[in-house]
Amino acid sequence: MDDDLKARAARIRLVAFDVDGVMTDGSLFLDDEGREYKAFNSLDGHGLKMLRKSGVELAIITGRTSQLVIKRAANLGIPHVYQGVEDKLEAWLDITHKLGLALHESAFMGDDVIDLPPMIRCGLALSVPAAPQLVRQHAHYVTQAGGGRGAVREVCELIMQAQGTLDAQLAQYLK
Repeated sequence: MDDDLKARAARIRLVAFDVDGVMTDGSLFLDDEGREYKAFNSLDGHGLKMLRKSGVELAIITGRTSQLVIKRAANLGIPHVYQGVEDKLEAWLDITHKLGLALHESAFMGDDVIDLPPMIRCGLALSVPAAPQLVRQHAHYVTQAGGGRGAVREVCELIMQAQGTLDAQLAQYLK
């Protein structure tokens, strides 16, 4: 991790995540009745729990609306969930304002052009390899793992490593 990335990650107090393409691989499964299914990665989920326990606030900001997202957020203890959002910048600014955070104290992880407004303004912009080139070029960090395939866990560990909290989170499993 280079010095700039480490400095940016060390300041983070909030990470907001898109869902489709970030927390999932972007596939949308619909049955004949129109019910939607998503596949979430369990390693990502545990990374989010460790990051939250290390003191970083978590949020979801997504353009789609799904009860699955509400259930996943509740399971992971993510208190800030914005769904059906057309203006992700507005939602992200609302969360940072409610939490009393400076913009550079928050990160945003997205995978498409709708995610660019908060990514451009946050302290740590994050993306995945499958994102369009325009999105990747505005990210401070592009994960090695794909969306829904460990990308969220990679980001969680990167932030905890920069903040010096990763070893403490992992130590509980090494007893």
